[in-house]
Amino acid sequence: DTTDPHAPRPEQGLLGLRKGLGLFANLRPVRPSTALLDASPLRRERIEGTDLLVVRELTGGIYFGDRGREGGRAFDTCAYTVEEIERIARAAFGLARRRVTSVDKANVLETSRLWRETVERVAREHSDVELEHMLVDNAAMQLVSRPTHFDVLLTENMFGDILSDEAAMLTGSIGMLPSASIGAAGPGLFEPVHGSAPDIAGTGAANPLAMLVSVAMMLRFGLGREDDAARIESAVDRALGAGLRTPDLGGDATTEAATRAVLGYL
Repeated sequence: DTTDPHAPRPEQGLLGLRKGLGLFANLRPVRPSTALLDASPLRRERIEGTDLLVVRELTGGIYFGDRGREGGRAFDTCAYTVEEIERIARAAFGLARRRVTSVDKANVLETSRLWRETVERVAREHSDVELEHMLVDNAAMQLVSRPTHFDVLLTENMFGDILSDEAAMLTGSIGMLPSASIGAAGPGLFEPVHGSAPDIAGTGAANPLAMLVSVAMMLRFGLGREDDAARIESAVDRALGAGLRTPDLGGDATTEAATRAVLGYL
């Protein structure tokens, strides 16, 4: 990345937006389409059946801690409160079907030790869901060696930022992944995982599928319209099954053509 690290970055505005709206939970589902299993950098048999959700804490941790420079020394501060950890842990357990994998660095970091202790207490409220702890370096390895093991990955802000992008590539393209940022009440933020891709602006080469599935997440988590969300997801799967491929997936379908193909199945 050759971007000047001292130049104003849009990420700072996004962090402020999340904080201002109280959006403490980021949800990133990873479910590779059957039609795209061969597009993944991993072998088909390794990713087939993968259906996981990354639940990332969004408004605490090192991204929001004190930072600065003193001469030739720079510092960033990571801090979490019990309340911040409890609310994201409850969100993760509420979404889990069978297992929550809590990812931390409790062998080194004090915030991770508090994280682990707090998640264990919350887990006692959900006896039907298994809890396992995993160090973040091991989790990064396990995501590519046995992704089908995971149901819900629960983690703090910076670890989740990194792991969710790694998990996104299981699908074969970051252009396939949606996300939802939600709080206890009020509006949510629903967007594709990928960036704005200014290098292909106006070319018609952008993959619109992540945006369309982000709309499905808005319907599900923002408006409670599960049936409509499922219809959009099904339409995307059917279009892919019929051979739809944008350039990032090795095809030549334009943004408009891909969108029309999905609309045809609604």
